[in-house]
Amino acid sequence: MHVEDSIISDLFKDVIVLIPTYNNASLLAAVIDDVSSYTKQILVVNDGSTDGTKEVLKAYEDRIKIIHLDRNSGKGKAMLVGFKKAQEWGYRYAISIDSDGQHLAKDLLSFIDKIKKEPDSLIIGARNMKDTEGVPSGSSFGHNFSNFWFWLETGQKLPDTQSGFRLYPLEAINAIKFYTPRYEFEIESLVRLSWTGTPISWVPIEVLYPEDRISHFRKFWDFFRISILNTVLVFIALFWIKPRDLYRRVRNGGIKKMILDEVLHSQDSNKKIAQSIGFGFFMGIFPIWGFQMIIAVALTIPFKLNKTVTLIAANISLPPIIPVIIYLSFLTGALFLGAPAIPEFSSDLSFSDIKNDLIQYYLGAVILAVFMGIVGGFISYFMLRKWRSLK
Repeated sequence: MHVEDSIISDLFKDVIVLIPTYNNASLLAAVIDDVSSYTKQILVVNDGSTDGTKEVLKAYEDRIKIIHLDRNSGKGKAMLVGFKKAQEWGYRYAISIDSDGQHLAKDLLSFIDKIKKEPDSLIIGARNMKDTEGVPSGSSFGHNFSNFWFWLETGQKLPDTQSGFRLYPLEAINAIKFYTPRYEFEIESLVRLSWTGTPISWVPIEVLYPEDRISHFRKFWDFFRISILNTVLVFIALFWIKPRDLYRRVRNGGIKKMILDEVLHSQDSNKKIAQSIGFGFFMGIFPIWGFQMIIAVALTIPFKLNKTVTLIAANISLPPIIPVIIYLSFLTGALFLGAPAIPEFSSDLSFSDIKNDLIQYYLGAVILAVFMGIVGGFISYFMLRKWRSLK
């Protein structure tokens, strides 16, 4: 199928097709010819190939853009080189397509149609792995494995997070510094673009697995690298991204609206909300200043609590209230240690005095946190039973 040049010019006005390739000389020409049926705006990045790739590309030098890298640096590095060049040339989007013949150029039109409806999004070409013949053994497992980790890291669900057929918004992708140069780059880019708030969508695509397809994916080492990457991304998501996002929701939405939406109008049970409030009070007082919010939100996942409610309740330690919490912590510690409620500071203060004061404060703060968590949870439960029954 060929599309008229005038129509092509309009459809692909801001879009270039990026083909990263490494030692795929036997299939590369067919891929370029297929894509050329739809657009001449093509960039091939030769990632240090050692076969006949340079010779194949000589026949296309006057028709498409070509970049030769001196040595093989990995698919991710090759794509980043292409992204930067494409933006310099004035393109807004780049559609990446693999050079091994598994993708069909006719699906380019699905990406174009989708991006016109959802500008500046990252669009994934989702393969139908179940109904496709010749799918390599292990691909289905890797497919589901990757989808699960992406959901854990971002809270979003996608049908195919491993597909290399994608449309990237160039301004967003080039604004991020990436750390993975090989296949794992496609996971890192997907997750980190999601973290920046870039909309992510998908379109269905067909996929082929030709008998002469060449894959450079190293089953052990590349899977190992991807697993390490996912471990790091999950850690960052739990201890930074999710607490950050919830904090922004509270700040931007207003405490009153958040309380109404997440407490009184929530679908969670009274018990779950009360437990979340009690746990928030506990974490807000617990003496780990600077880390209370992050750890509180991270622990709501294994405890199956309402994250937003917990974050709101943890704000019991807002700056104007902190002196009161510190005083009550010293007072509580004094009740158990028989010490003065407020430490006596003098010029001959010794290390032993400082140590005793810290013990008094920390012991009192932990006991106060437990007490306030339990009392706050019980009071919240009975108040919720009353208020929510009146809705």
